[in-house]
Order: sequence, then structure tokens, then C-alpha cells
Amino acid sequence: MVFILRQCAPIVIALLLALFPAVSLAEGKRTANTIDVWNDSGGNVLQMVSRRNQLARSGKEVRIRGYCRSACTMLITMPNACLGPKARIGFHAPRIPNTTIIPPFVDQIMGNTYRGGIRERWFAGWNRSLTMQVISAREYVRLDPQSRICDSLLPRKRG
Repeated sequence: MVFILRQCAPIVIALLLALFPAVSLAEGKRTANTIDVWNDSGGNVLQMVSRRNQLARSGKEVRIRGYCRSACTMLITMPNACLGPKARIGFHAPRIPNTTIIPPFVDQIMGNTYRGGIRERWFAGWNRSLTMQVISAREYVRLDPQSRICDSLLPRKRG
């Protein structure tokens, strides 16, 4: 069985690249030290893996803000990523666009980028849910304590 899966993996990956639309590049403003990802609706999982690698190598803080859903959620666990304090994060089963067909292996690719309680919830059912499961940035950090809220976006205390 494992041999068959290994033989089929390149075919499945090629099929997924052909079937999924291009990833949304919902990048907002860039500064010398930050890249803001605003209201990103996700898109093609394999293209998001590539985008994730590019952002992780950028040397800049990647601030995930607004509503990050679907494949965008794969960006949150980059070492240089943080969540805006008001961010909302949405999870659902990956699927072929405009269908309810959940392609094989794609949920595994996504799940391999998650940690802690997020990973547990993903594999316990979010990865098969056609309904968006939305949580706050603070709930995300509670479930994955290695993630963090962006210090640069927190209100400054007057003193």
C-alpha cells in the first residue's frame, strides 16, 4: 500500500496543481522589517507551500492580519510569523474548487504545518469539515503556544 501511495504521489501533486486556482496574494503593505498578510482567503495548497518558504526566508516579520482562512493558515507557524491581535483564522477541508470533493493527501500537507492543539483539532475533524471553523488569534495562541500575537500591533501602554 505504501509503495502504491509513493508511486501515485507525483501524479496526485500534478493533478492538484492543475485543478486548484492560483493562490491569492493578499499581501498588504511592506516595510523594511515587516510583511503584512491581510484578509487572505488561501487558495492552492502547493502554491501556498512555496509562498510559505519564500516568506520564511524573507528575514522579515510576517504579520497575519484580518481574516486568514483555508491555505493561509499554513503561514501562521513560520518562525517569523505572528498574528494580529484582532485576526480571525478559519479552517475547513481542502477541496477541489466549486465541489465538495476532498482530494487525497492535501489535508496531510496542511496538517504538517500545524502544531499543538491546532494540529489535534485539524486531524480530529477540521480536515474533513466543509463548514468553516473560525477561531480568534488569542484562541489560536492558546491552542498553539509556540505561535504569538505581534508585539508591534499591540496598543502601547502610556506611562
